[in-house]
Amino acid sequence: MSARLSILIAEDSAADRMLLSTIVSRQGHRVLTVANGLEALALFEQERPQLVLMDALMPIMDGFEAARRIKLLAGEALVPIIFLTSLTEGEALVRCLEAGGDDFLAKPYNRVILEAKINAMDRLRRLQETVLQQRDLIARNNAFLLDEQRAAKAVFDKVAHAGCLDAPNVRYLQSPYALFNGDLLLAAFQPSGDMHVLLGDFTGHGLPAAIGAMPLAEAFYGMTAKGHSLREVLREVNAKLKRILPMGMFCCATLLNISFQRKVVEVWAGGLPDGYLLRGDGREHTPLVSRHLPLGVRDARSFNDALEVYPLEMGDRVLLLSDGVLEGSNAEGELFGEQRLLEVLAANRDDQALFDEIQAALIRFRGTQQDDISLVEIGVVESSSLGRPPVPQGGSVENAPLDWSATFEYRGATLRRHNPVPQVLQLLLEVPGLRLQAGALFSVLTELYANALEHGVLGLDSAMKADARGFADYYRLRTERLAELVEGYVRFDLRICPEPGGGRLTLLVDDSGPGFDGQAVMARQAQPERFSGRGLALVRQLSERCTWPAGGRGVSVEFSWRLEA
Repeated sequence: MSARLSILIAEDSAADRMLLSTIVSRQGHRVLTVANGLEALALFEQERPQLVLMDALMPIMDGFEAARRIKLLAGEALVPIIFLTSLTEGEALVRCLEAGGDDFLAKPYNRVILEAKINAMDRLRRLQETVLQQRDLIARNNAFLLDEQRAAKAVFDKVAHAGCLDAPNVRYLQSPYALFNGDLLLAAFQPSGDMHVLLGDFTGHGLPAAIGAMPLAEAFYGMTAKGHSLREVLREVNAKLKRILPMGMFCCATLLNISFQRKVVEVWAGGLPDGYLLRGDGREHTPLVSRHLPLGVRDARSFNDALEVYPLEMGDRVLLLSDGVLEGSNAEGELFGEQRLLEVLAANRDDQALFDEIQAALIRFRGTQQDDISLVEIGVVESSSLGRPPVPQGGSVENAPLDWSATFEYRGATLRRHNPVPQVLQLLLEVPGLRLQAGALFSVLTELYANALEHGVLGLDSAMKADARGFADYYRLRTERLAELVEGYVRFDLRICPEPGGGRLTLLVDDSGPGFDGQAVMARQAQPERFSGRGLALVRQLSERCTWPAGGRGVSVEFSWRLEA
């Protein structure tokens, strides 16, 4: 026995109407009766019955028209209509179903068959109600989840876009497959004005793919702002992702350090499609080949942080892309692929138009988007055109010491894995007068440390960097010797002295090497076509005074400042 229903009977024959009403009432249902289709329509609007028994042939408005209108009034709800008909021709019965009927019952009426049909239609009606309730519940839950994701995305975007993606030399495209982009694009300036760039692609799409983005962005921005090297950033983010990501999740990534002053780019690529160093003078493009496993796969002991270093010239650009670019497919299922990208690069005749040409080629080719898409181009420009990086924050001005000296000596095992420059810089930025010179101070510290380590401790010869091949060999040898380093030291001697109305920093960086001829080094600065010899010239330009103590085993520089009244 089904539940008690409200059933509308539309039948122009009084005798048949009474018979049907009696049968249906005895089955326990509430009965509403009318004599034609127009009355059926009016009573349906008023009472909203759950099932309709409709005669096909009635005066004023026939059952076919009444059924069509009732279905419109019912909307998404299923109100089953059983046609009552003496028609036996196939076309007539089909007409009943096409008008919106769900079943039909031939005259004369059989009580048992009528009851079975009412019960069957009621099961369908209740099933439809359940489906609609579940759909609405899913829609509410989905809306709730989307609201949560939008709130999380608003926070994430503030963190992820806190860097320098709006710099005039950066162009990028990000097209997410879901609300949350599994691709991650970060860029930030170091205190020296060097730019760190990270393009990452987490496993999967949407929110699950973005769970590692927040801690990665936090480490990237925090360490870059403090002046940590790209290798230190790499080790930190890899260790953090290895620790927090579930099994099977990782981040394919390419990281860059672009030095606009030293005209070099350091590259680490793990798992993403090859990027490209696009030469502005028409030379052949250099692929930035992915040689490492993605971030979050290896533990700290086995992680490979080796970088590849390339010389840069004005007008060069670096192009990075996620696999969504190459894996975009057209209507025939063909992938865009690397070859089509290379054809766009080869056909380009205007450097400024290349980024737009790649986008246009993707739009022409691609059908349905199957993955997150990211594309970024960074141009090599004069550092002065990029503005000054934010000044790192030091401690309290009132409590800052203004008359002190300190010496730090870093030896073999530390030099292999640790860059001491951020630590020294943070100490110096406790001096209020030096904070506004943070960029210049960081650049000088970086250059002096690099010279002391590479030439003094590792014994490398800058003459190797006479051309692009020698440049690559130099940095390959640097990596090898640093990995084997056991002895040697680099020492920082810091002296802060107050002066009338301000103060002075004297900084001496020396090392365990044999020393060098400062004048000979400076003489090589006049050869602009060389890839070496730019460092000391930059140090002299940025500092107030630069000298070489006797023996050439170090460089001494000075910075001064005036205290504001």
